[in-house]
Amino acid sequence: MAVLLLPFGSYGLARAGALPEGSPIVLGLMAVIAGSLLLPALCEERAPFRHSSSRLIARTLTGERSVDLNEIATVWLLTTFSYGSTYRTLVVRDSHGVRLGITTERSRKKLRRAIEKADAGTARGPRVSSAAREYLASASGRGLVGHTILAFLLLVVSVSLYVAVVLRLGGQ
Repeated sequence: MAVLLLPFGSYGLARAGALPEGSPIVLGLMAVIAGSLLLPALCEERAPFRHSSSRLIARTLTGERSVDLNEIATVWLLTTFSYGSTYRTLVVRDSHGVRLGITTERSRKKLRRAIEKADAGTARGPRVSSAAREYLASASGRGLVGHTILAFLLLVVSVSLYVAVVLRLGGQ
């Protein structure tokens, strides 16, 4: 979040005369690029990863994370775009607040089994978004057209508004 808020801080410094007036524009454009590349990758699993009977353990950019599959709280689907390709990550959060982005087929299978087990149990199962359930049911993602369009529109609108605000601040 600091990267995305950097242009707004530089705006205040530019108004005070500590930075050149055009600095919020430059920092804002760099923040958009850095944010779009860095933010989605912070909690995604990277090799090597380990699996136990009740945990998914993986290395991420922020260190090793371990999600308890017996205590899954939420699962949602994050869809990102890069160079004309669509990338999907299942973001799992357990009751301890640990988040892990699931990207491999092996991890998806373990997650699918854990959700089925939790749903079959007497206790209330985890909250799983409809897009995440669809993606887990068919790893091809063919039924996710609406979700993909909505994710793309949200990305375009949010980046456009961010750039517009930064350009507006830089122009004053």
